[in-house]
Amino acid sequence: MQKPNYIPLIILLAISLLGVFLPSVPTQIVTEGLDSGDIAWMLVASAMVLLMTPGLAYFYGGMVNNKNVISTMLQSFIAMGVISVLWVVVGFSVAFGDTIGGVIGNPTTFFMFNGVLEGKPWSLAPTIPLALFAFFQLKFAVIAPALVTGSMAERINFRSYVLFMILFSLFVYAPLAHWTWHPEGLLFKMGVLDFAGGTVVHMSAGWAALAGALYLKRRRSHIEASVLPPANIPFVLLGTGLLWFGWFGFNAGSAVGASALAVSAFATTNTAAGAAGLAWVLFDAAKGKKVSALGFCIGAVVGLVAITPAAGFVTIPVAIFIGTISSIISNYIAHLRTKSALDDTLDVFPCHGVGGMVGMIMTGVFASSGVNSGVVDQGLAYGETTLFINHLIALVLVSAFAFAMSFVLLKVTDMILPLRVTEEDEKVGLDISQHDEFLVEA
Repeated sequence: MQKPNYIPLIILLAISLLGVFLPSVPTQIVTEGLDSGDIAWMLVASAMVLLMTPGLAYFYGGMVNNKNVISTMLQSFIAMGVISVLWVVVGFSVAFGDTIGGVIGNPTTFFMFNGVLEGKPWSLAPTIPLALFAFFQLKFAVIAPALVTGSMAERINFRSYVLFMILFSLFVYAPLAHWTWHPEGLLFKMGVLDFAGGTVVHMSAGWAALAGALYLKRRRSHIEASVLPPANIPFVLLGTGLLWFGWFGFNAGSAVGASALAVSAFATTNTAAGAAGLAWVLFDAAKGKKVSALGFCIGAVVGLVAITPAAGFVTIPVAIFIGTISSIISNYIAHLRTKSALDDTLDVFPCHGVGGMVGMIMTGVFASSGVNSGVVDQGLAYGETTLFINHLIALVLVSAFAFAMSFVLLKVTDMILPLRVTEEDEKVGLDISQHDEFLVEA
């Protein structure tokens, strides 16, 4: 029995009361110019993207040891609650509110979703309601901090994780979303292309994961080389299937309409995932390893990560190349990680961080105006250098910001609530020590 803590409940009650006093009642809901087909597709796509977070829970939950399955899965599920509330209160404003120097949105723009229901459609999504755009973007904000948990699995205090998730969302994720996707954002005005979040979601999560692994240091089992095997490979397979399915909403939905561009993004997404899954197991086989279910699943997810920034900018054959190359590179980096003292429990940085960076570079190489008329400067493969150079600059800028800010936020969190569980709690497992629940073996 842990010591009672009323503060989080009081905060939620205060927000609830704020919703009563600031109900944001619309004066007149805008319907002019909206397209029912686009609205229907984006409602479906938003639901698909949300499904990715439970998918991630199964993906991560199957890979940890059997003493930490529930705690690891809950870290993904709790994000759906925490970020959903945070997004309505202030998160959407910080990401997509009126710009402050191209760096961050004004927190008061859509505070408590004021003006969202009756607001004019987002300028880059003119055929769907602003509220639908806001909730589509919410699903991205939910999964980003959930991705980070894989690097700190089996040793992080649950309450501390929730606090860090809130800070990460406000001070890392939302600013990067503003830089990249707001028309006045720093990277947007540079011409940087990120179709569905390779930079905003996966690079930010990957670098935060690296910071977390370094800050929390190694698990006792990692030091003693006594790490237990994955608890449930079928969970990983199920999680991969849910992620793969949901990713069609993630990428094709980022066309923000039921259009030919959405079809193209859908096709490149599937193609890259398939190629990457094959590349991972074939690269392992070339090194003398057996083909594994775990390997194919990890490879497929890496391919999905890498195609994310490029999905609506590159051709379908190029997606094979992106999936294959990203998978081989991530596989090699993950192998190097196992030879080091870095304890990134589920290889979040090699898969999401490196995969996101490879995807960002590949977008700078292969983006084509023939696929997407919004591409002003074509990729390096078509004889132009501006986009590629801007992507390299953005890669360095985003990497430095995401890593440094995440490390600072980890330190702040640790000062408020200790980040790492005790050695005894770690030995017992977080399912019991943090939640008084355990996985029943069949």
